[in-house]
Amino acid sequence: MNSDPSINVAIPELPDAISGLKEISLNLWWTWNPRGKNLFKMLNAYLWKESNHNPILMLKNMSQEELDKACSDEYFMREYHYVYDMFKMYINDNNVYAEEPLPIAYFCAEYGLHHSVPIYSGGLGFLAGDILKESSDMGLPMVGIGFMYPKGYVRQVIGTDGWQNGAEEPIEKDVAPIERVLDEDENHFTIEVPFIDPPVYASVWKINVGRVTLYLLDTDIEKNDPWDRQISSRLYTSDKNQRLRQQIVLGIGGYRVLEELGIEYSILHLNEGHPAFALFERIRTFMEKEELSLQDAIKKVKQTSVFTTHTPLQAATDVYDFDMMSTSFQDYWEKLGMNKEQFMSYGLNPDNPTAGFNMTVFGLNMCDNRNAVSKKHATVATEIWKHVLPQLKDDKPAMDYVTNGVHLPTWFSDELVENLITSRGEQWSLIQEDASLWGFIQDIKNKKLWNISQNSKVTMVNFIRERVRIKYSQDGIDPMVAMAEGVLLDPDILTIGFARRMTEYKRPDLILSDLERLEKIVNNRDKPVQIIFAGKAHPSDMNGKKILQQIFKTAQDPRFCGRIAFVEDYGENVAKYLLHGVDVWLNNPQIPMEACGTSGMKASLNGTLHLSVLDGWWPEAYNGKNGWAFGSEPSNDVADANALYDLLEQEIVPLYYDTDNNGVPNNWIVKMKEAMQSIPPEFSARRMMKDYLGKFYIPISKTLQETTN
Repeated sequence: MNSDPSINVAIPELPDAISGLKEISLNLWWTWNPRGKNLFKMLNAYLWKESNHNPILMLKNMSQEELDKACSDEYFMREYHYVYDMFKMYINDNNVYAEEPLPIAYFCAEYGLHHSVPIYSGGLGFLAGDILKESSDMGLPMVGIGFMYPKGYVRQVIGTDGWQNGAEEPIEKDVAPIERVLDEDENHFTIEVPFIDPPVYASVWKINVGRVTLYLLDTDIEKNDPWDRQISSRLYTSDKNQRLRQQIVLGIGGYRVLEELGIEYSILHLNEGHPAFALFERIRTFMEKEELSLQDAIKKVKQTSVFTTHTPLQAATDVYDFDMMSTSFQDYWEKLGMNKEQFMSYGLNPDNPTAGFNMTVFGLNMCDNRNAVSKKHATVATEIWKHVLPQLKDDKPAMDYVTNGVHLPTWFSDELVENLITSRGEQWSLIQEDASLWGFIQDIKNKKLWNISQNSKVTMVNFIRERVRIKYSQDGIDPMVAMAEGVLLDPDILTIGFARRMTEYKRPDLILSDLERLEKIVNNRDKPVQIIFAGKAHPSDMNGKKILQQIFKTAQDPRFCGRIAFVEDYGENVAKYLLHGVDVWLNNPQIPMEACGTSGMKASLNGTLHLSVLDGWWPEAYNGKNGWAFGSEPSNDVADANALYDLLEQEIVPLYYDTDNNGVPNNWIVKMKEAMQSIPPEFSARRMMKDYLGKFYIPISKTLQETTN
């Protein structure tokens, strides 16, 4: 099999002198390297902006004359050669993590990599994307498996009444950083998903994530019947039968892709239960290729597979009716030498045995290596799955934890990365987990750091206003909607951001509990406050949509003077503007419903102070000086709202406006620096991946090598 970049027809024939731009644009390496991004901006700043920072779309719209002219620009060519050499050195670097594990296959239903590839819905996807990026940086032998989702997740369109309307967000394949995988006859490589009758086929695409390859399955091909073409069309379809078929294609079909491509790996890592059917396919492979008995194959699968759960409650898992499972898997369990009862037993939840086949229970039962995504979440997950988890006799916990981390080069603002490079050099990321590295934060003058922060806020406000302007120019817009969407935002005042999935347990409307009290906080003449909301409700979550509507109508209320805003269609691109631009990042889920919550990490990296209940990752990170904590456990909406208002009125707002003669809030900056110094080394994807290595990948590798020898 091979993958030929020339099939991406959108990229024009480039002059030989700059032909490497094609290679760079087809590898997402450039997205976490500021000089890579700036190289494309240098070509044509206007088209870079108009393409929404998509180099393939930008190159498509450039004239041959302009491309030729760039080859004569000495300054551009010097930078081009430097960046291209950086890229080639990175891709060809054979250095790997000191104790290299055996190859890992990472399966996930979504990946947040770049907004030109909308195959994500939120935090789970961004985590998966960061894992691939960090594995690339560390040289870990990993390959990813996911879905193409031709129609994307959902593009959020808010009506004048504040109701979320969904619009399709199709992937523009010709201008996205994806490539067809080709078979030996130069045709688009396609597999038949095993044990589905009538047959279902999936074509295979790939995304280059630095040195890691992500393979994506797509059933939207002519070879399939119309119903089957829709299997992979949209992320997290609400149709239960179609969702089951989707997960069969992801798990069993994804496993078959690696098998037919000849990609060998020893460790299977499942991020949540969506791809868990890969475990059955792994049993089959061990039985057929290694001639193991059923029980020995199951034992080996358990020893060599890792299951990561993000679920804070049983009700959030995928459960399929037994009859539905029988229709899809009768031939399969016979192939494995099982009977129906034995097959179904692996997904049977002892707390609700008649409910059906539970995908999380299946993953927990079939993997000896299990982890939650924060220390607190491990306690919660152990309790909710106590009747599923085995009672282990040794020191290894039945449910371990690896607290999530974020890929620092991706989520730092470019201006802060420039300061890092100036202080610590181009290779700063190699030592990012060393706490002493981050002492450079203290060397940044308060005035300079404040200017960086305020510049980011101005950029964010301009970005939000520009979105409203574009919407007005295309479709027209009601003035009250324009106000609600942020056209009156002021970059000079304290700004709170709340941006996450709009669902009931996250309590996005908690800060709106007492509108009279909030009005006094927002409209304080000397110390005003503004609040920016963003986030999507799942298309089937009516309560989430109602909460969103309430927020939007509050933003339309004239008494708040345009100081409450809702930014439409939250995604990776919007997230970066908000994470870098707001002053305070608000998080107030019902405890203990937050498994981890990485957005607060991304905010803290950039000096945006985290204001959160003590749930998810925050109990591990909060030291009393790097943000704020509030709220009761268990959560009480009235008490928590009052605690939030008290904290804003008595501490946060006064601290922000306590400035020196130069307008610099030095005591506020003390907290900013504490966050920027304490969070990165402990909550980076580098630390996370080292935890996965130490707790799972390396021990599994050693066990396999010992049994092989």
